[in-house]
Amino acid sequence: MEEIMSEKENKTIIFVETKRRCDELTRRMRRDGWPAMCIHGDKSQPERDWVLNEFRSGKAPILIATDAAFRGLDVEDVKFVINYDYPNSTEDYIHRIGRTARSSKTGTAYTFFTPGNIKQANDLISVLREAHQAINHKTNTDGRRQRFRSFQG
Repeated sequence: MEEIMSEKENKTIIFVETKRRCDELTRRMRRDGWPAMCIHGDKSQPERDWVLNEFRSGKAPILIATDAAFRGLDVEDVKFVINYDYPNSTEDYIHRIGRTARSSKTGTAYTFFTPGNIKQANDLISVLREAHQAINHKTNTDGRRQRFRSFQG
């Protein structure tokens, strides 16, 4: 997050699998000083609208979301997507990372893998290679999660 937030353009969407994880991660990030807000299906429509306006304006450059809550929404100038939880399918992955690189801009997607979903990495790498995307592998020093970074152009 330090690397991302040091960028001039740093709007970031972090995708998680569940509403509960969305709330927990938002609380943890805010406690650690990150300007994060969340959106998921249990939020009221006025709250969703307010959160999206804060994100669109850049007042809250980090949005944590579930797939269901964010599907169909269009937000300009998203620079980073973080797949905190690996998506259920390659289609969901493509939908998530499609939030960046709109209007001929570039964006970066980070994907975290756990031992439970690391086997899906090979399928994802094949899809990214087929789409001529740059792939950069990194491993976190804590050994708990691996980070898979793909660049979208």
